[in-house]
Amino acid sequence: QVQLVESGGGSVPAGGSLRLSCAASGYTYSSNCMSWFRQAPGKEREGVAAIYTGSSFTTYYANSVKGRFTVSRDSAKNTMYLQINSLKPEDTAMYYCAAARASHRCYFPFSAAAYNDWGQGTQVIVSS
Repeated sequence: QVQLVESGGGSVPAGGSLRLSCAASGYTYSSNCMSWFRQAPGKEREGVAAIYTGSSFTTYYANSVKGRFTVSRDSAKNTMYLQINSLKPEDTAMYYCAAARASHRCYFPFSAAAYNDWGQGTQVIVSS
């Protein structure tokens, strides 16, 4: 059974930092696309960062988070990370990780339909 488990969320003041983790089990992801999405109350789910590690190493970021978010992967641990710096109140949301099983790069990194497996989410709350 495939499982993606997020952790690392919390409540922090604006300007703070968090490191989210997404641990995968039941399936070894390699040479595929993984991503982080978030969903704030009353808003649609949006992709914020994605990463492909295969023959090349490529990351993707939404404009709203460029320069503040950094996505990375540890293939040996089957874990993806999201380092979030300079947090803003508008970053408050439930953060989800997602993984595609197909072994190809991220053609549509921020399209939810591109991903097969999802975690349950970890809450990030940023106070002003």
